[in-house]
Amino acid sequence: MSGAAAGPAGGEPRVIEQRGLYFEELEEGVTYAHRPGRTVTEADNVLFTTLTMNTQALHLDAAWSAGQPFGQRLINSMFTLATMVGQSVSQLTQGTIIAQLGLTEVSFPHPLYHGDTLYTETVISGKRLSGSRPGQGIVTMEHTGRNQDGTVVALATRSCLMWTREAHAGQPGSGQGNGQETMPV
Repeated sequence: MSGAAAGPAGGEPRVIEQRGLYFEELEEGVTYAHRPGRTVTEADNVLFTTLTMNTQALHLDAAWSAGQPFGQRLINSMFTLATMVGQSVSQLTQGTIIAQLGLTEVSFPHPLYHGDTLYTETVISGKRLSGSRPGQGIVTMEHTGRNQDGTVVALATRSCLMWTREAHAGQPGSGQGNGQETMPV
């Protein structure tokens, strides 16, 4: 016996596909805590920095950075930003986003160092249905990244174009209408 739950009338097993939240499921003022955190390594920092052709010695040169105000290499802030946004995907936008529209008010009030763990929280600060794209809405998200001590290391406001559940149901790849259930996890 496989242990899989049979579908209706003993048919195919149910499939539950992980997804983000639809426009109408996102609640303004709610804090979404994204876990697990991400411990950032020296390898992460060096690889990201060199892949993006950023030759800043603050990310690559330990001896030089030791003589600078922070006394050590800093995690590339673009890695911090990308990881912060990435941590929100599975909970908020996986399969339910149409497009990222922009990032504003990005700041890095405290450095992230090798060995620090980044935790991200997102607050939905605004949402409205699109006036020109039926079945879609614009959501504003305020991301806050903190290290393991709770110190804020990054802030960013992000706007996204999101599907409503009804409009997305008929779209290819939506997971709906093909026997799969799509449920937030």
